[in-house]
Amino acid sequence: MTAASSRSPPLTLVSHALCPYVQRAAIVLAENGVPYQRRDVDLSAKPAWFRAVSPLGKTPVLLVDGAPIFESAVICEYLDETVAPRLHPADALERARHRAWIEFASQLLNLVAGLYSAADEAQFEFRRAELAARFAQVEAVLGTGPHFAERDFSIVDAAYAPVFRYFDTFERITDLRLFADTPKLSRWRAALAMRPSVRDAVSPQYPQRLMDFLKARGSALSRRIETTPA
Repeated sequence: MTAASSRSPPLTLVSHALCPYVQRAAIVLAENGVPYQRRDVDLSAKPAWFRAVSPLGKTPVLLVDGAPIFESAVICEYLDETVAPRLHPADALERARHRAWIEFASQLLNLVAGLYSAADEAQFEFRRAELAARFAQVEAVLGTGPHFAERDFSIVDAAYAPVFRYFDTFERITDLRLFADTPKLSRWRAALAMRPSVRDAVSPQYPQRLMDFLKARGSALSRRIETTPA
């Protein structure tokens, strides 16, 4: 990333290579054309400087001229309030609706974590069914697309893109049968995957890093990887 211009505070996005919440912030920064630097940390061996700027010990953290802002939702809100164009709707009710579906995306990420951590096949199927039910709820509120707010890209899109990205890797391992009955969700997923801000929110090594992470979980999904043809 390029250095911040002299007209705005220097921004540093403190990141972890696999963190989906980091991706949200990176997508919003890119959509707004905001120059920033990215600094990755090893969350298994957190350095002292990171503990000082991240009270919860999590990524992302946005350093604004050295001052830390933590939690992805807060970072995205700060950027929306300080950088044009605004990605939230102007209407207060519609803006609240968007924020609610962003929180729904966070719950989906929790379910994704439950899926890849499921210890056995019964738990795996339970988590898969939970995700299918939640995706059906999202399908029910989508319009004609290509984005959540039809033609306008919003922070909701930035929140769901990291959710969908997981399934690019999961589907290399097993057939989860999650998107066969959600055509609008599938179109949204495909549109987001093609967007430069979404593609560039992770490094080219992301798919292999995620696969290595999944293999090491010792979970039902890990065992499916072992039987997947190369």
